[in-house]
Amino acid sequence: MAPNNLPLRPFIALILFSLQIVNSSCKLESEILLDFKQPLKSNNNGGILSSWNSSVPPCSGDKENWDGVICQNGTVWGLKLENMGLSGAIDVESLNDLPGLRTISFMNNNFEGTIPALNKLGELKTVYLSNNKFSGNIEANAFEGMHSLKKVHLENNQFTGPIPSSLSTLAKLMELSLDGNQFEGQIPDFKLGVLRFLNVSNNRLQGPIPASLSQMNASSFSGNTNLCGAPLNPCPSASASKVPIITIVLVAVSVVALLAVIVAIIIVLQKRSHQTPQTSASSPPLHGHRKVASDDLDRAEQGGASPAHSTTSKKGENVGKLSFLREDVEKFDLPDLLKASAEVLGSGYFGSSYKAALMTGKMMVVKRFRHMNNVGREEFQEHMRRLGRLRHNNLLPVVAFYYRKEEKLLVSDVTVNKMQKKLEELEICNRSRGQPCPDWPTRLRIIKGVAKGLLYLYNELPSLIVPHGHLKSSNVLLNESFEPLLTDYGLVPVVNLEHAEDVLVAYKSPEYKQSNRVTKKTDVWSLGILILEILTGKFPANILQQGKGGDTDLVTWVHSVVREDQWNGDEVFDKDMGAAKNCEGEMVKLLKIGMCCAESDVEKRWDMKEAVEKIEEVKEKDSDEEFYSSYTSEGDVKSSRGLSDDFSYNING
Repeated sequence: MAPNNLPLRPFIALILFSLQIVNSSCKLESEILLDFKQPLKSNNNGGILSSWNSSVPPCSGDKENWDGVICQNGTVWGLKLENMGLSGAIDVESLNDLPGLRTISFMNNNFEGTIPALNKLGELKTVYLSNNKFSGNIEANAFEGMHSLKKVHLENNQFTGPIPSSLSTLAKLMELSLDGNQFEGQIPDFKLGVLRFLNVSNNRLQGPIPASLSQMNASSFSGNTNLCGAPLNPCPSASASKVPIITIVLVAVSVVALLAVIVAIIIVLQKRSHQTPQTSASSPPLHGHRKVASDDLDRAEQGGASPAHSTTSKKGENVGKLSFLREDVEKFDLPDLLKASAEVLGSGYFGSSYKAALMTGKMMVVKRFRHMNNVGREEFQEHMRRLGRLRHNNLLPVVAFYYRKEEKLLVSDVTVNKMQKKLEELEICNRSRGQPCPDWPTRLRIIKGVAKGLLYLYNELPSLIVPHGHLKSSNVLLNESFEPLLTDYGLVPVVNLEHAEDVLVAYKSPEYKQSNRVTKKTDVWSLGILILEILTGKFPANILQQGKGGDTDLVTWVHSVVREDQWNGDEVFDKDMGAAKNCEGEMVKLLKIGMCCAESDVEKRWDMKEAVEKIEEVKEKDSDEEFYSSYTSEGDVKSSRGLSDDFSYNING
């Protein structure tokens, strides 16, 4: 019988039944994950993954009901089983039945043996297996066919043998961290893709570094005694050879041709500059020399409402769609923001921002970024979803974002905890307003809140070298109770590198100035500077006018004062902090902590966990009666030599 003579309903039922068989044998995601859990073990007390219960689905929309599960659109998008003391087997066969799985992280556990067969999970985008006990060789084709893979972190395991060559064929690979293993042989030539971060340090690699990697930081290759070539020392030449005359001729011709091209470009640019119309007097520039554009976003930035019908840009893109990262916020679209009354809050090198009052009375802060155009849509959305999952009392949450190639918008809720002002606007920074200055307990509470927020970022974003990257007083918001909220965090991966180097605080650190690299301790340096700023009441930039010399920074100035033979707290601490004699000891303790955090030598600088632990130990009042005895009733130092010695001891010891 011909197919068109078959009864229609049984035919459709047969097709649907076949599709169900193909789709993971009709298994529910809860059943798949419980199968995956079976071979896992844990040395931690309590039940392992006790929230994994078949009576509740893993996901409800984007909300996770099971610990360690990341959800998107009601399906399992990722697994984040970190710091759980896990061991046993990673059942890749079970995970293969999760069609929406895109990221896995089993960092900081106790898994042993060879690496799992990850290429069975061909749609993975990120893999984090760092800080385990994996060992043995990785097959050359271990990552073959994983064309969506963007980030691979295998550092601090016990892998041996050559680096798998299949990694060098992944066109989308952006991050590769293999440091702290025992890899041998030569580094594959990563000719394809958009690789932006590589670390193969502290292995047993040898031979020349591929030319395609010559622009990476030298620290990415340190600890391999037999590696050579840029950015390390040149490889030894077998024999010196004279440069052929033909080579000299070719170089000379190339130089002449290049000069001719440069001259031609200059002439063309000069002609174009003469033809460019001047800015109208009625249209003042918004950002320095940049003219005010006529699209909706620029109009909103000027504080004016855009026409209700105007929801497309000059290029015809749809600009009305915002992507929300939270389910517990009021939903609206970009046209709602454009029609709202807007107030420009600030315009800096990193991005401009404005406050918009929606028709419902809701207040939102919109920050606009123009220096993220090297980031693709999918990569940007993935990173924003990651930031959107962050929840902490000391972080200002990003509730929505908007993507366009030329620019990005991040939307935050201005009413979170009744946000009032920025830390930089306190009287410790500007005394011209006649307002009372925050006292010592208030400043201590601000510092502790900032430290807690930073530690949370470090725990939740372990793959980021600098989870904040732009910590400074203007990026710390305060509510009515002076509880701090961190902003502009986690943006290093999506900011164009050339702009990040010019603007982000992390790239002003001593280690970047010395070796063009940032480290896991770079945010600690920023925290140290912030502590000193809060205690002294001085901006790092303003210290240049304090009479200590044109090249003096805040850290150097504090060192120069406290290491003098005689000094007292009035020389360093903000005189309006209102400190009494029973708290100056704790103030000195926090000052020491700030100096240790701001240590220029990365090896001597504390890590984030240690810094936060030290800050938490600081109290509002002194508890050491012996310390009080070194002060007069007015709180002045009796034995300034003793206080200076105590400072030096704690800094160095």
